[in-house]
Amino acid sequence: MAIDSEVLKQYLTDDPPAIVPLSIKPHFEALSSEEKLYAHYISVACFAGTRIVLRQCSPESESMYDLIISLHKYSNGDWKKIQKEAGVSDTDLTQFLNYAAQFLGNAGNYKSFGDSKFVPRVEPATLKAIASVSPKTTELYNQIKDAIYAGDDVAALHLGYPDAGHVSTYYPDSPDITKEEITLVSDFLEGKKLLPENTRLRKTSDGFDVLIASAMQAPHVTDRVVAEDQWELDGKLAGKKLRMVYGDHDLEMGKIAHNLEKAAKHAANDTEKSMMAEYVKAFHTGSQESYMESQRYWIRDKGPMVESDIGFVETYRDPHGIRGEWEGFCAMVNKERTRAFGTLVNAAPDLIPKLPWTAEFEKDKFLSPDFTSLEVLTFAGSGIPAGINIPNFDSIRQSEGFKNVSLGNVLSAKAPNEKIPFIKDADLEVYSKYRDVAFEVQVGLHELLGHGCGKLLQETSPGVFNFDKENPPISPLTNKPITTWYKPGQTWGSVFGAVAASYEECRAETVAMALSCEFDILKIFGLGDGSEDMDGPAGDVLYASYLSMARAGVAALEFWDPKSRKWGQAHMKARYSILQTFLNAGKEFASLDYDQGGDLSDLTIRIERCKILSIGRPAVEKYLQALHILKATADVKTATEMYESITHVDEFFAEKVRPVVLAKKTPRKVFVQANTAIEGDKVVLKEYESTAEGMIKSYAERTYI
Repeated sequence: MAIDSEVLKQYLTDDPPAIVPLSIKPHFEALSSEEKLYAHYISVACFAGTRIVLRQCSPESESMYDLIISLHKYSNGDWKKIQKEAGVSDTDLTQFLNYAAQFLGNAGNYKSFGDSKFVPRVEPATLKAIASVSPKTTELYNQIKDAIYAGDDVAALHLGYPDAGHVSTYYPDSPDITKEEITLVSDFLEGKKLLPENTRLRKTSDGFDVLIASAMQAPHVTDRVVAEDQWELDGKLAGKKLRMVYGDHDLEMGKIAHNLEKAAKHAANDTEKSMMAEYVKAFHTGSQESYMESQRYWIRDKGPMVESDIGFVETYRDPHGIRGEWEGFCAMVNKERTRAFGTLVNAAPDLIPKLPWTAEFEKDKFLSPDFTSLEVLTFAGSGIPAGINIPNFDSIRQSEGFKNVSLGNVLSAKAPNEKIPFIKDADLEVYSKYRDVAFEVQVGLHELLGHGCGKLLQETSPGVFNFDKENPPISPLTNKPITTWYKPGQTWGSVFGAVAASYEECRAETVAMALSCEFDILKIFGLGDGSEDMDGPAGDVLYASYLSMARAGVAALEFWDPKSRKWGQAHMKARYSILQTFLNAGKEFASLDYDQGGDLSDLTIRIERCKILSIGRPAVEKYLQALHILKATADVKTATEMYESITHVDEFFAEKVRPVVLAKKTPRKVFVQANTAIEGDKVVLKEYESTAEGMIKSYAERTYI
């Protein structure tokens, strides 16, 4: 059965996409010649992983990438030549180019933010005509022609578990692999202490293959992830074999390691050289232990002029929530904007006690991180965040530290004539003026204190606890001693599984919403004098922050799928739950306003500015306390029940609010990034037009992809 035309509309390419430049030139030109070389080779290493991201997105994405780049090369960027040869209209050419730009901006044909497929606004016959200009492009088109459009199954338009009808290439060539099988194999590998971030899982006729990303297909036994390379499984998988298969993405991993070896020759210090050496070893052999060591060096590399991190990092797109997507970035430090974040770091030990839990549920000592504002030269992956808090390894974060970065030129990038739905006319001036600084404050608090705070109560090894087992902490949720904690070998991700990513983003967001009410913090960002003043600039920023979060919670419904009744984006699920927290605080604080007899097309958000401190913050803190304590104590059952309840989309939001959200949705930005090249003995920067053609050209000139 064909998909309903009204449903199909939400899967069409943005028309037009919001293509914006990632401006970097003055920051790059300020580097020394050695720093430019270091940045160049890291940038090449980052983008050399692009095909990995494409493979992690969908089976057809790599061939679609090749088709776009081959068309550019065939015409030498003269798209009018292709239009003439294909015999298509101006509109058809524009729509194809729009699709190509959005495809490249997401490194695949599923949105990096939302995990839903987007399809061209040109007819299949038109796409075929465009692709038929050469034998090579014709061959590539034939590889993807049956997969690039919507098809007949809505479930296949979303990433997720294959046995639910969704798409996931984290389980390649395994259409019949089940969620239960994935769970059983993952639990077995956890028992072997295998870190899964750089793996994929393939079902075979007699068992399963664990595919490990590495340049080497047969690393020496001393460099292997685990000594064994095969096991006989038992229990529900009795009779099945589990094999370790090295060399996944071997060509790309080799290119990445090679360029990082070159980068090491231009490193600023021994810490950076050691970091590069561990990266190279990790990407050659597949060793996650070496990768963890690289991250230890990374957090010790304080205040570098050129900042970077690279690897299989975030686990949002794996439906099981444990396998990482390839990403890498290279950026320059913005010293002026970094000063405020440094002050925030210094203030952190005094701010954490303001959060709604006692010292037993907090790290024994706050590990002051490096917190910098960066201007991004390169960010390779499926999308670019506004801020980052890594590494994600609990064993490092809990006892050794982490780093925070705010991506300044990402935060400040604007699409022309950007619309702002759901904000009242009376609030538009304040919202428009202060939303950027409010977002910067939010990102800072979210990354530094949100992700950076909190203790996991653990039995670190048999019989050894990081809390007083005989006199366990009293839970503020029950007023009784805690009864659950993490067992030896367990991690936050392994225990909370698929819910972990969104749940942790929600915890970090609520920390930021609570602490943004501290006027001393707003003073750090140059807002007010630290005294409580809801009517001054600090109050304006606080009000804009709460409006922005509520608006994000409404807009989040775009990322909820009514067929599967599941959320497709971790951050948006979190923001919807915070909107519900605002609304549950009562009409005296927040409501959605609209004409009761209408279609909700006039829907706007009402937040009572004067009630943020007296009603809004306490409501947020009550929710935050529950999120935090349940995470700290590994109470996954209670936590999941609570989180799924507050993120449940009822009939009103599904049937009334969501259609308005879809009608008013604004395109998510895709960024045109610069390239670097070595000419003679110098590194030169090449920037591109913020157009679809400019986006395509920027990728076509990365000939190493």
